[in-house]
Amino acid sequence: MKTLKIKQVRSKIGRPARQKRTLEALGLHRINHEREVQATPEILGMIEKVKHLITVEEI
Repeated sequence: MKTLKIKQVRSKIGRPARQKRTLEALGLHRINHEREVQATPEILGMIEKVKHLITVEEI
């Protein structure tokens, strides 16, 4: 399974609650916070919902 590095690059201030909860579920709490996650279908779906707030890099 692939590992992805996700990084929050834009603020969640003023975003819908659903997008804020998605960022929290991904483990991103502030700008420039990074996490390494496994590329499961659930994670890829969450990434798709907030792709305008994060960057994704394959490790």
